[in-house]
Amino acid sequence: QVQLVESGGGLVQAGGSLRLSCAASGRTFSMYAMGWFRQAPGKEREVVATITRSGGSTYYSDSVKGRFTISRDNAKNTMYLQMNSLKPEDTAVYYCAARYGVVAGAFDYWGQGTQVTVSS
Repeated sequence: QVQLVESGGGLVQAGGSLRLSCAASGRTFSMYAMGWFRQAPGKEREVVATITRSGGSTYYSDSVKGRFTISRDNAKNTMYLQMNSLKPEDTAVYYCAARYGVVAGAFDYWGQGTQVTVSS
């Protein structure tokens, strides 16, 4: 099992940047594919980006491609989401999630979420 804790959310003006972190417990972080998801008020949760166990392959939703970068440091049991050129429509609660093994399929473990608010 893995426990996840997000940090780094906050209020930022449009065009600004934030970096989210997701700290994972346990000694097997490198065995988990990871992802960032977000949920805006009144909307369904959507995938933002995912990363394979080694970090060698990433996926981005079209809405964030070119602006966000997902990365991980397996030695520190931490995943990151660098968010640049933020837009008001990026406002949401951001969740990190983990899945044992390959990245394809449902994610099993979730953090509590961190709020990101982008003002216009």
